[in-house]
Amino acid sequence: MNGMSDEQKTTEGKVMKIYKDSAPEIQNLFEWAHINHVAWSVAVLMTGLVIWLSVALINAENQRNALVNQQCQDKLFTSEIDKKCLRMVNSRDHWWQHLTYALTHLNP
Repeated sequence: MNGMSDEQKTTEGKVMKIYKDSAPEIQNLFEWAHINHVAWSVAVLMTGLVIWLSVALINAENQRNALVNQQCQDKLFTSEIDKKCLRMVNSRDHWWQHLTYALTHLNP
């Protein structure tokens, strides 16, 4: 009674073959992204650095232009500079005017 017939063994062999064929392959089990994450990270960091440096250049050119045009002279001490005014001044109408002037006029 413990022994299996040939027909049962054949049927069990077919079922086990179907079961083995339906099991997922380990190498295809997880999704792999084919994106170079290091290159994209460097590109995002470089873009952020360019934006940050552009903002710093715009602020420096804004203050330089205000100093050249004497827009922030102290009212009481005429030889001094009003630093609060220098932080808040808008020496040109738009930020892109500061950027284009700073990028096109490289000589002091």
